[in-house]
Amino acid sequence: MARARLNSGNTQSDDLPKPKLNKDLLKKSLRIFSYLKPYRTKFIIGMVCLVLSSLSMLTFPALLGAMIDAAQGRQTYEWLSPNVITIGSISLYILLFQSIVSFGRIRLFVEIAEKTLANIRKETYYKLITLPIEFFANRRVGELNSRISSDLAQIQDTLTSTLAEVLRQTISLAFGIVLLVFVSPKLALMNLCILPVIIVTAMIFGRFIRRLSKQAQDELADSNSIVQETLLGISNVKAFVNEYHEATRYSNKLDAVVRIAVKGATYRGFFASFIIFCIFGAVIVVIWYGAMLVARGEISVGDLTTYILYSMFVAGSMGSLPELYANIQRSVGASERVLDLLEEENEAIVISEDNNTITNTIQGNLNFENVSFSYPSRPDIITLKNISFNVRAGEKVALVGPSGTGKSTIASLILQFYNPTSGSITYDGKPNTAYSLTDIRNQVAIVPQDVLLFGGTIRENIGYGRLNSDAEDIIEAAKRANAHDFIMSFPQGYDTLVGERGVKLSGGQRQRIAIARALLKDPAILILDEATSSLDSESERLVQLALEELMKNRTSIIIAHRLSTIKDADQIIVIENGEVSDIGNHVELMAKNNGLYQHLYALQSAQKTTTET
Repeated sequence: MARARLNSGNTQSDDLPKPKLNKDLLKKSLRIFSYLKPYRTKFIIGMVCLVLSSLSMLTFPALLGAMIDAAQGRQTYEWLSPNVITIGSISLYILLFQSIVSFGRIRLFVEIAEKTLANIRKETYYKLITLPIEFFANRRVGELNSRISSDLAQIQDTLTSTLAEVLRQTISLAFGIVLLVFVSPKLALMNLCILPVIIVTAMIFGRFIRRLSKQAQDELADSNSIVQETLLGISNVKAFVNEYHEATRYSNKLDAVVRIAVKGATYRGFFASFIIFCIFGAVIVVIWYGAMLVARGEISVGDLTTYILYSMFVAGSMGSLPELYANIQRSVGASERVLDLLEEENEAIVISEDNNTITNTIQGNLNFENVSFSYPSRPDIITLKNISFNVRAGEKVALVGPSGTGKSTIASLILQFYNPTSGSITYDGKPNTAYSLTDIRNQVAIVPQDVLLFGGTIRENIGYGRLNSDAEDIIEAAKRANAHDFIMSFPQGYDTLVGERGVKLSGGQRQRIAIARALLKDPAILILDEATSSLDSESERLVQLALEELMKNRTSIIIAHRLSTIKDADQIIVIENGEVSDIGNHVELMAKNNGLYQHLYALQSAQKTTTET
């Protein structure tokens, strides 16, 4: 359920704990503003527009109050003509000016935020796809996707609106309080005694209500996970006749959501009633006390109007600050997580348009010399122990042995997904460090058991082997992989969409497209990782023919459980408990009556005979 909640997406960012703001965290998070440097001139202009917009807004209460006094024949300010038309005209000019600078502020901040976030997204994505395999082995896809989506969206929201709103409300609050005191010190003193009580109560209630809302979100996410799990495993639910159990489980979870929601609504109702009472009570008190001051001639009706309007500005600013502070907390947390990702050490690989260009050619000779390996996440578990073998260019070498003995790990080492803990791997007699990662991976191809196709067309998936290949090369590769006929049987041919992960194609069709992709790449070293183990007999025959075409004149490393498919291999390397227990061809290994290979072959032959019978 926790996994489903993580991948639910819509509550991901909000459910993460908001970090407590401190000097170190703020200092780290402020590094995100370094991405604003290319747009600093526009940012400064936007800030100027923001200040002018906020200050011009604060002139309206004073002008409206002066207008009311002017209508009664009184002059509020010596520097302002006591003429209603004059004051009204000045107000309209200031409103026009305020509208223009507000447009400039919004336009500039959105442009800066979008361009800045685009740069951060590009750098984050670049960082993700250049990180080593080990990084992804320890992370969930949903978590990484959250960095690109939820976290960056939170930062975007801050740069676009929250930051500007904080500055605007701070200016309104600071100048508003000063103007309140200037208009009427007595009313200001009374107001400032009431507002702190409202703010403290609002913060306490707000924190409590947010906690209840988060609990409701968690329970709702859990209920959604029940739906997801049930629908994904609907065949099991029906097979075990557990519909009632699942319906009850979902119902109980929804009842918990309702209980928390009602509890939250109760407290929100108390809070709303309290706030309404306080706010309208304050308004009544201000007007009542202000009316007394007007009656005594201490202030004018215009001053009272000005004061009420300024008090609304101040109250609005104070009321918005807690939510803005919460947004900043979330943004700081999001910035920290994104920056942590950007600080990860990536592989020594350079992304460029000419990544298919090979600098140092590999003929196909491969040598493992006393290679030992432990996964970085499990350094205490030795996966490979002093593995040594030599493969000459063009040879077919099979790796066999029980599951979990390290065969796929050897394939990962050949592809340089990992570096050996000790020992050396050489290509054509040169150490792996003599080649760039790009050169090695451009000349090593893998056809896995579970082929992953991208959600585009068949043409695009085959062409992924060499991005600059033309249509004739793709068709030729498909023909050699026994894929051309089934591709042309589709109405759209090579432009057929394969669906997400290739779900519209059968296992054998996906395998042959993967083989065509590898043929197009034309690697010096080929790795076949259980390429036919999950296919039916007819599909296996067609795929095997395609594999034989693929293995011609190139070094082939075959990982296989079906030993009957590797009888003609030049070498068979038997891996047992992470060590090489035997090396030889099929005839040599079968001659050893007590060998693991002979034992495994006998077991498979017996199983095949039993199945046929």
